[in-house]
Amino acid sequence: MTTMIRHHLSDQLLMGYSAGTLPEAFNLVVATHISMCDECRARLASFDAVGGALIEAPEMAGTMGSGALAATLARIKSADESTPVMPERKAAKPVLPQPLQGYVGGDVDKVAWRNVGGGVRQAVLPTSSHASARLLFIPAGAAVPDHGHRGTELTLVLQGAFSDEEDRFGPGDIEIADEDLHHQPVAEAGADCICLAATDAPLKFRGLLPRLAQPFLQI
Repeated sequence: MTTMIRHHLSDQLLMGYSAGTLPEAFNLVVATHISMCDECRARLASFDAVGGALIEAPEMAGTMGSGALAATLARIKSADESTPVMPERKAAKPVLPQPLQGYVGGDVDKVAWRNVGGGVRQAVLPTSSHASARLLFIPAGAAVPDHGHRGTELTLVLQGAFSDEEDRFGPGDIEIADEDLHHQPVAEAGADCICLAATDAPLKFRGLLPRLAQPFLQI
């Protein structure tokens, strides 16, 4: 059965991934999501096609004006009908999609979890210093400390589901949080939730204990 994904990557993230301008941690989240999501994989193929066309016609780069983005998006809409889409992947049995397994050295049983309190565990992944990536394990029914953001946080659900002040996020869904969002994700009852999260700035915790532990937890 195909997973129903309701929360997708933004055009800005897909364009940045296609252009190679995102930090490594964000690239990892995007690559993992598109390995799970047919819609975003097709949209990425369209961005790649448009980017390739611009490279082949460099004279266009010097004439791009204020309407360039609108024109590009129009070309993407047209390209959706003509660009071949990668064959649909069969449902993967591992919890961690292939892009993640190279960082972990295998599936979820190879993750070096570290307790962060309340049953929640995390594993910081090795990426460049421009942003950080980590796996989160949230026991069913448990919550992570409520927090805000000093930058952007991408959270991709790999197993289970969580809900917060914004919506419910299930397998394959991605939440894009910015400075305007203060939330407390809570894992649904019945299944432990595993997520991949990336941030480009430290989180803003409301509670004293999470703030004291923050330097040691690298979040």
